[in-house]
Amino acid sequence: MKFEKIEIDPRKNPAVLDTATWEPKSACRAVWAVDESYWNLVAKAVREGHSLPIDERCVVFAGSCAEYRESVFFLAGLADGQHVFVVLGTPYGGPGADCKDVLPGEPIGRRTLKDGTSLAVYGTDSATIDRYVSLIRPDKGPRALGATPRLGVGSRMTVAAWPGVWRAMDKCNFCANPIQNSVREVNLLDDLLAGRPPHFNYLANFGRVEEGHTGSTFEGLWVAGVLEALKAASSPQFGADADHITVRRRAGDINRAKRVIEAARHYTFFTLDVSDLLDYGAMDVCSDSASQEYLTNCIRQSKQRKEVLAYHAGKKSFAGRDYRLDKGSAGRLVGKYWSALDAVEQLSGHIRTVRNGAPFDFELSIDETPSGINAFTALTTEVELIFIILEMQRRQIPVTHIAPNFGIEKGVDYRGRDGLAALEKRIRMLYEISCEFGLMLDCHSGDDLKSATRQVVGRATKGQVHFKVSPALQVIFAETMSDVEPERFRFWWDDTLDYARRETAAGSDFAADCIRRYKAGGSPEPSPDQAFFHYYNFASVGKRRENGQFIHREKFYDLSADFYREYQRRVCSYLCDVAADVLTTDE
Repeated sequence: MKFEKIEIDPRKNPAVLDTATWEPKSACRAVWAVDESYWNLVAKAVREGHSLPIDERCVVFAGSCAEYRESVFFLAGLADGQHVFVVLGTPYGGPGADCKDVLPGEPIGRRTLKDGTSLAVYGTDSATIDRYVSLIRPDKGPRALGATPRLGVGSRMTVAAWPGVWRAMDKCNFCANPIQNSVREVNLLDDLLAGRPPHFNYLANFGRVEEGHTGSTFEGLWVAGVLEALKAASSPQFGADADHITVRRRAGDINRAKRVIEAARHYTFFTLDVSDLLDYGAMDVCSDSASQEYLTNCIRQSKQRKEVLAYHAGKKSFAGRDYRLDKGSAGRLVGKYWSALDAVEQLSGHIRTVRNGAPFDFELSIDETPSGINAFTALTTEVELIFIILEMQRRQIPVTHIAPNFGIEKGVDYRGRDGLAALEKRIRMLYEISCEFGLMLDCHSGDDLKSATRQVVGRATKGQVHFKVSPALQVIFAETMSDVEPERFRFWWDDTLDYARRETAAGSDFAADCIRRYKAGGSPEPSPDQAFFHYYNFASVGKRRENGQFIHREKFYDLSADFYREYQRRVCSYLCDVAADVLTTDE
């Protein structure tokens, strides 16, 4: 099927379109083909709390059903892979009455059954889904969870992973943001439909990567994720995180970040990554006169400069730590953070506008360092964290979460020379400060942290933390494919090896080291454990041709039932282990 300039089969390319009703006429025909008696039985079962009847032509998801204003509402899956909302009843006094003030827009089809019951069919576009989980099943939609401890679960394999995620949340009783990806993983729908080439982004400890490498979109990911929540039998609390909305020094990056926010308008959690805007050399300036130059260069108006200095000059105490800045100290902090805070202020205002009064969680992320900056030379200090939080308060930025630089890096377990004891002390110190301000501490890049390191995070924060993982679920996908469908895995492995070799030829030292390690390993047999595959496997999923068409994506969503069962089991087991380490504590 063609959608503007892209050709996809939506059944095998989930989380791309901003609707799961891509052919409304055929969806209506499928609903009309079902016997009227079946719909009456469904309505009766919902009203009386009985088991739902079964029809091979559609699936009514029990987790979505509700009686609202004398009508019965539910989500139905059709044989062609489409999904629709069905409304049965006469809620406003007569056959054929509609639900205009419940679901937005016009139904895509409507009939009156022989007994006078009205049957209306609505498409599952993002606006309709949002209304459904706001009014009819508010327990099934993403929400702003504030200071609730949780896992952030990257949605790289989308619908394949979610059943295992819901199972883990239910089994181990934890909250999560299971709809979570960044601009590195997902596209903007407009760009994808127009066939525009992907932007490039930077991944710490890795290098440049093409954005959107999962092939999903912000819009499609939200639609697919919330529909999966409606299908689930349980109703755990969850949020949707538009992760790492990155602002770099490039011209126009603020405007691009605004486009991302607009695409993610239904998300309930927004993570702004402004690490690239920090002046990492400012804190090393020794001369007070040189540091004070930052004040005049960054804050042009003398009145505002005096206000900022006065705001930070009065002696205060936070979590038992004295805080008072002289001009030199203030200058260094302004020099490092001012441009970033200006961007945060502008974009947080844009989020408020886009959300139109709806609540949201808001995170400032400064945990990743840009190219050329060692993570351990840019650790977030107590004074820095207090300064950042106070400045956001002064600017009335509605921050709820903050991700400092602890020294945790992507792709490796903690490797600081100071060891885990020092890491625990550092996290606890920053946790106590953030708590005093009513903020939740966030820890990113948790995928490659071993259990002992995760437990350090849990102890230091007393289990009150937002802990994010993402690549791990794709690695588990690969491990499962290697075990259950080895021939399909061989294709993925070959494509990944080609990618790593191309990067080596292009001058990547990291790729060259991965290839050397593979050759030195002595075993040429495909394995998800080989270094080059571990780091480069992500690119195959959403790989596109120059004209914007996907090359391999369908291969990742056309696997056996045995594969999906095993993958979901492993996902559940992994997330329960992570939650046990970081969301609980012996203290």
